[in-house]
Amino acid sequence: MIQSTTPAGPQPVARPALAMIGVNLMVFMATLDMSIVNVALPTLTESLDTDFATIQWVILSYVLVIASLLLLISRLGDMRDKKRIFSAGLVLFILASLCCGLSPSVYWLIGFRALQGIGAAMSQSLGMAIVTQIAPPASRGRALGFIGGTVAMGLMIGPPLGGVIIGLAGWRALFLLNVPLGILAFVAVRRYMPSLPPVRQGEQFDVPGAILACLTLACYCLGMTFMQRHGLTDPLALGLLGISAAGMAAFIVVERQSASPMLDLSLFSNPLVSLPLAMSVLVFITGASGFIMPFFLQSAQGHSVTQVGLMLMILPASMAITAPLSGSLADRYGTRVISLVGLLVLLGGCLALGTLTEHTPWWGYLLRSMPVGLGIGIFQAPNNSTIMGQMPPHRLGVGSGLANYARVFGQSTGLPLVGTIFSGLVAASGTVASHADFTNAPPAALAAGVAGVFHALSGMLVLAIALAAWAWKLETAKARKARS
Repeated sequence: MIQSTTPAGPQPVARPALAMIGVNLMVFMATLDMSIVNVALPTLTESLDTDFATIQWVILSYVLVIASLLLLISRLGDMRDKKRIFSAGLVLFILASLCCGLSPSVYWLIGFRALQGIGAAMSQSLGMAIVTQIAPPASRGRALGFIGGTVAMGLMIGPPLGGVIIGLAGWRALFLLNVPLGILAFVAVRRYMPSLPPVRQGEQFDVPGAILACLTLACYCLGMTFMQRHGLTDPLALGLLGISAAGMAAFIVVERQSASPMLDLSLFSNPLVSLPLAMSVLVFITGASGFIMPFFLQSAQGHSVTQVGLMLMILPASMAITAPLSGSLADRYGTRVISLVGLLVLLGGCLALGTLTEHTPWWGYLLRSMPVGLGIGIFQAPNNSTIMGQMPPHRLGVGSGLANYARVFGQSTGLPLVGTIFSGLVAASGTVASHADFTNAPPAALAAGVAGVFHALSGMLVLAIALAAWAWKLETAKARKARS
């Protein structure tokens, strides 16, 4: 029998700010390790005497494990003490990072990266749930905003920091860096985070649902990754996406029949949950457009690799600045209006990037890119606050997992989608032999491809704005009904 043991709402904690520092440190490390390794791939290929097809699994093993475990760990967070799961994940992440830094071969490194991904998933999937539970309700948006800013900071400084560390201390230091940072985070969590037991006792874990969820999410992310690299007609990618679709159908059937489902499907019947999740997916599809910009800036405009790296930092830097601020504004003025403002700013940035040409000066690129980062930063914290605010107290873990997976799903979908639109538009110019040969296209064709991508993304954002207006209308009507 399911019994309620914990009152709804946040629990008192003597030092919530220090506890949240530990959470943010872990989120920072998990995000940093997604971006910092990219710059090390050539060095790893040479140092470990391997090839690119193998070394790419140093990244894929980490990302796929996180993506496949997000919902599973989130559900466990609603059934067990969130602090214990978070702390165990943090310890596993530290130990796996140490093992990565000491790896004797590429296959050991790939295995330890998968182990590191398990630790990251155990902590990252519960970050928003923990912050929602220990932060005072009046400052929930600001607290979630700091998490958004931390994610952006990890993405921003990963590549340049990775280059500096490799130059000074070698590739092993990329992973060993997590050990002292992880110990600091562990001390903060252990000393200042309260025990966070489940709101309800006696719930059973849905093993069939968990297996299907892991299989479905892993196949989807891996299929989209192969599609990005090999094209829309790649047989392996299509096969994996077919397995993912079948897994999703089976998952829905199993969850509807389960007495204690891993994912309560009734949550999606609440439009104030489903609409923000859909908006988040659309926003992060837009955010995935950044990977085509190096081709434009280097091949079309002739900037050096160093200059391109510095120019690309404008987007995550803008996100890092606005995410905490937007959370505070959402606490004061409401999440709906701030989310809508973020979408409008983001739309303006995409429309501006749609006017890029091969002759646009560097400062013109920065001015066009900045609103994209500002818009995502403004949107993310209040939108996540909306999702978490609609979750029942015994479903905060699942809410955190859904908000995280909306980002993963958007990025996984956006990369191949943007790549297909970009290469298709460049190929349509008639200046290249095939879709795969766009790197040798003339500057005008590359510029036209970039502009076309952002015109298409602008259309998606118009849809996101319509969803935001719909959610605002529903929330307003609900508030009026409650007052009457």
